[in-house]
Amino acid sequence: MTTHGARRMHTGWVGWVYFAATILLLAGIVQVISGAIAFARSGTTYVTPAGSAVQVSYAGVGWSFVITGVVLAATGVGLFSGRTWARAVAIAMAVISILTNIAFFTTYPLWSAVVIVLDVVVIYALAAHGREATPR
Repeated sequence: MTTHGARRMHTGWVGWVYFAATILLLAGIVQVISGAIAFARSGTTYVTPAGSAVQVSYAGVGWSFVITGVVLAATGVGLFSGRTWARAVAIAMAVISILTNIAFFTTYPLWSAVVIVLDVVVIYALAAHGREATPR
């Protein structure tokens, strides 16, 4: 970030900060909707695409989706307003996303690689240029 006097100059990286905020906000909204759909279901069995059955409580899945969605959406709004806590939470969520995609890399190699690269870019943008998104 370059400063001239009291005025802060923005670089192109601030766009990645806003990209991260938009993705987090949209992901949060989708997670809350997924949680509401899970609440509408009854039972505890879920069949995976491979055909194996997994015992799952839809109420538990619904609550985890709703809580995760609220955290993601609040983090996205916080990033738009330049909050430091939002940058920290967003970086933590991106690290968790990287670890999750490494775990599932053999299942979805192309998708996992794309998400890992985007997460790394977002982490760099938030860590190195996140202050550029703060209000003037």
